[in-house]
Amino acid sequence: MNPQHFLDYIRQHPSYRGQIVHVERLPIRHARYGRLTYSLHPALEEVLAARGIGRLYAHQASAINLARRGQHVVVTTPTASGKTLCYNLPVLDTLLENPAARALYLFPTKALAQNQLRVLQDLCRDLPEINSLGTYDGDTSKTERGALRRSGQIILSNPDMLHLGILPNHNLWRRFLGQLCYVVVDEAHVYRGIFGSHVAGVLRRLRRLCDFYGSTPVFIAASATMANPAEHIKTLTGLPVEVVDRDGAPCGSRDFVLWNPPLLSPDSGERRSAMAEATMLFSELVRLGVRTIAFVRARVVAELMLRRAREDLQRTHPELVERIRAYRAGYLPEQRRQIEQALFRGELLGVTTTNALELGIDVGDLDATVLSGYPGSIASTWQQAGRSGRGDSGQALSLLVAADNPLDQYFMRYPQELFGRPHEQARCDPENPYVLADQLRCAAYELTLAPEDEEFFGPYTSDSAWELAEAGELAPREQRWVYCGPERYPAQTVNIRSSSPDSLQLLGPGGQVLETIERVSAPYRVHPGAIYLHQGESYRVSSLDLQTGLARLQPVNVRYYTQPMDLTDLHIVRSFEHHRLGRSEAYLGLVRVTQQVIGYRRIGHYDEKILQELPLSMPPYTFETVGLWFEIPESVCRQVERRGLDLAGGLHAVEHAAIGMLPLFAMCDRLDIGGLSTPQHPDTGRAQVFIYDAVPGGVGISEYGFAVLGELWQKTLDTVRGCPCLDGCPSCIISPKCGSGNEPLDKGTAVWILQELLKGSKR
Repeated sequence: MNPQHFLDYIRQHPSYRGQIVHVERLPIRHARYGRLTYSLHPALEEVLAARGIGRLYAHQASAINLARRGQHVVVTTPTASGKTLCYNLPVLDTLLENPAARALYLFPTKALAQNQLRVLQDLCRDLPEINSLGTYDGDTSKTERGALRRSGQIILSNPDMLHLGILPNHNLWRRFLGQLCYVVVDEAHVYRGIFGSHVAGVLRRLRRLCDFYGSTPVFIAASATMANPAEHIKTLTGLPVEVVDRDGAPCGSRDFVLWNPPLLSPDSGERRSAMAEATMLFSELVRLGVRTIAFVRARVVAELMLRRAREDLQRTHPELVERIRAYRAGYLPEQRRQIEQALFRGELLGVTTTNALELGIDVGDLDATVLSGYPGSIASTWQQAGRSGRGDSGQALSLLVAADNPLDQYFMRYPQELFGRPHEQARCDPENPYVLADQLRCAAYELTLAPEDEEFFGPYTSDSAWELAEAGELAPREQRWVYCGPERYPAQTVNIRSSSPDSLQLLGPGGQVLETIERVSAPYRVHPGAIYLHQGESYRVSSLDLQTGLARLQPVNVRYYTQPMDLTDLHIVRSFEHHRLGRSEAYLGLVRVTQQVIGYRRIGHYDEKILQELPLSMPPYTFETVGLWFEIPESVCRQVERRGLDLAGGLHAVEHAAIGMLPLFAMCDRLDIGGLSTPQHPDTGRAQVFIYDAVPGGVGISEYGFAVLGELWQKTLDTVRGCPCLDGCPSCIISPKCGSGNEPLDKGTAVWILQELLKGSKR
């Protein structure tokens, strides 16, 4: 396609109101090649030659050289740069030399494992020595599982199956684990937050069992670009790694367009919805025959965008209606494979999807990507944009449609912050006390825990083991700990994608189980009256029973979604660290948070208007986590009062805006963070703003926020001061998750407070 032609066309569209605020033109990049220190196995070289691969890109050669020297490595290069060969070639080369060797590939989703299995099978078609490979996950039959355990040379799985099915049954896997030469961790940037913290524990358990059976596998990680690849992969695996980050792959040119929905009211800052704008762009691209993928943040939006685009196309191009589909988690595996293949073959012109298609599933060469809202990280932005223009020539178009929130609008005003700044840091914390305790229970079940296991699980291993012993989960035996907990199989009670082991079943009509979710999230997701989306269908929650762990849902046809409102109380448990920052004192420490859902809003899908607010009274939930907080000097508070400004409203606005901007630094979602502000906190007697990890025990987000707090203040000030609204709007200080209905808020006071905090600040 010719991006300039489309941009000229769209500027003539009846709905165009100057939405294009920036076009970044990325030029063609030519290939850079590298050399291997010694040749691959001749049979493997023949396979590559038959596929037209005569030379390896520089990053591929570097990664393969490191892995074959026995060094752990992380390859962090953009989408479509050929990272798959960085791990497939050293693995296949080793297996050709030693057919008894074994390799384990870990992917964050079953769909990605299935996709990579097809790639491997194609490579191995002419390599008869490598004849036993397959996926080992929840969809694998008992017969296939047994065959893979006995003779599988390459097993493709996911961290969940490793945690639940392989490690607890390691005696059945002794041959595989004893011969394990490589562990591949693909899409490693996905392993962050609570999921990443648990995966770090699972990988340590794997290393411990490999050591027991006599193997020391080399770890090869592949990731989207991030700011801290060496630190993150070392945190995940517990091993030092070499970083390969200089991309040698070629790529065509790309026009990256920042598209800001038009203001409906300049005074209030209200804009046309990002979904409506993204749907219009998606429909126009499809109408022009441009193969397009549109990314959205939520499952319900993927379905709604598809529905609205089909309605639009039905009026002018009805023959195209069936050539667009939605794609997301929740579909059956065979449905997802069908859509992937139809997109790959060109039978589909467009797909609306969640980030389920962000990862490396091959969907062929697409021409354009539409991103409805900033995906939450710069890494994800480039992952999604990179799904189009995956060839080494030609032109591609990416459009980022800004949502009504501080971070999206910040990028609209400061485009070079998106295109020029370093990627965010991925954060996880395997020493989170809740995660560590869960992983040690599982590890003790697998092998008796010993003092030397600190090598794998860290310096808090002994303290956590004694706490588990006091709780009756472990029993001390001659300086070791033996599992003696009530569960016969502790891994079954540990959900590695959650901070809570308790689950709740969602029952549909007739009592069939639709889904299972975390019980602690139930007051937010399935409170009475909530709209819940399952496989594209809307359900209203008719009842919730937290005691029995059941919620009953009824299908409905509504054009709104629901959003919970809550109250938060916070107390300081203890401070770990503090420093002077400008005129303020900043702290990092442990806080105790109590949250209670007190109501919910009904919000229209298309216009994001609040239709109704309804009261609720759900039981409170209390947890301890890591948070940062900073005080507002008394002199500043007195000046606020003398000026007749609203101190509580200013603090509240600072809290909202800072939470909205923190994902600029740490790879996280706004919903991963909580906050509280008050003119006089009972624990300190001072005006305070708190930001905390919304996960029991913390996952490192607040810790990093504390380290960059001065920069966070500056970006927050830039956002609030630069917003064109008069009194505050969703683009600067209004939060969609505020339990107090965004009252009180004072934009002007927030600007003044931030300016005062930054005086003399050097951090």
